[in-house]
Amino acid sequence: MLAEPFAHPALFYRGDREYVAATSAFVRAGLAVGEPVAVAVPARNLALIEAALGDDARSVHLLDMQEAGRNPGRIIPAVLHDFADRHPGAHVRIVGEPIWPGRTEAEYGAAAQHEALINLSFAGRRATIVCPYDADGLAPEVIEEARRTHPVLCDVSGERASDEYAPDLVVSRHNRPLGEPADYVWLRFDHTNLSAARGLAARRAAEMGFSGGRLDDVQLAVAELGANSLDHGGGSGTIRAWAEGGRLVCEISDTGHITDPLVGRSPVDPRQAGSRGLLIVNLLSDLVRVHTREGATAIRVYFDAPASPRPAA
Repeated sequence: MLAEPFAHPALFYRGDREYVAATSAFVRAGLAVGEPVAVAVPARNLALIEAALGDDARSVHLLDMQEAGRNPGRIIPAVLHDFADRHPGAHVRIVGEPIWPGRTEAEYGAAAQHEALINLSFAGRRATIVCPYDADGLAPEVIEEARRTHPVLCDVSGERASDEYAPDLVVSRHNRPLGEPADYVWLRFDHTNLSAARGLAARRAAEMGFSGGRLDDVQLAVAELGANSLDHGGGSGTIRAWAEGGRLVCEISDTGHITDPLVGRSPVDPRQAGSRGLLIVNLLSDLVRVHTREGATAIRVYFDAPASPRPAA
C-alpha cells in the first residue's frame, strides 16, 4: 500500500472487523518505521481504531472527520495539508474517510470532488492517504465513483490498480447546476452596495437564531464571495439567501469562471499577500457547493442553524 512519492488507495471494507484490521495494520506499519501518522474518520470509526491501537494511539494524530471534514472543501487545506506540512521532508501516512453512510446528497457531491482533487493537490508529495469506503453501507454509485477517484483499490483480496481511474470526470460530473430554492430573498450588488449584501445575509441569519461569532462568520463569508465577484466576476453579482433543512444557505452568483479546481482548497502561505477568498469561505462554512462555467459561477455556502440537528440523509 506504500508507494513513492504519493499513493492514494481506496480501501473497500465490509464490517468492523475488516475495517479495524486494515486501518490498524496500516497505522502500525507507519509507526514501526517512524512515519508521522494521522487518522481522520467519523467518530464511531475513530473509537474503533483507537481501541484497536491501544497505547500506540498516543503516537497518532486523531481527528473526528464529521467535525473536521463536515465541509469537504475544508479537508485538503485544514486536515491533510495541515498534517503533512507539519512534517516537512517526512513521508506521512493518513487514514482519511470523507464519505460515510449519512452524508447528504449535497455533501456527497462536494466530497466526491474532494477525493478526485487529492490526487492533484498531493502530486509529488511524500504521502500515502488511504480512504476507507463502507462497501455494505454506501450506495453502489458511490463505490463506483471511488474507483474513478483512486488509482489503487484495496480489499480483503489484495491490492490492484483501478482500471476506471478518471478523477477529472468526477470533478466535472459534480460541477452542475445546484437547483432552485423554493423561497428566498435576494439583492443585486456592485462596488457601491456590497455592505447591503452582507446586511441581507445577516438579517436572514439573525432570523434563524445566529448570533455572536457565528453571525460574524456568515457576514465574512458573504463579504469574501462578494469581493471575489467585484474583482473576478464582472464587477457585480447577485446574493440569494434562504433556509433549507435546518441550514442557512447564501448563494453568490456572477459572470466569472473558476478555472483552477484547487481554488479555495490549497493552503496559503501567511506571508503571501492577497485575498484568501474562497479558502476562508471553506474554513468558515459547514458546506460549500460550486457550479462554474464560462460566463457564470454560483457558489452556495451552508451554515447549520443554532441548536438544529444535522440535515437528514
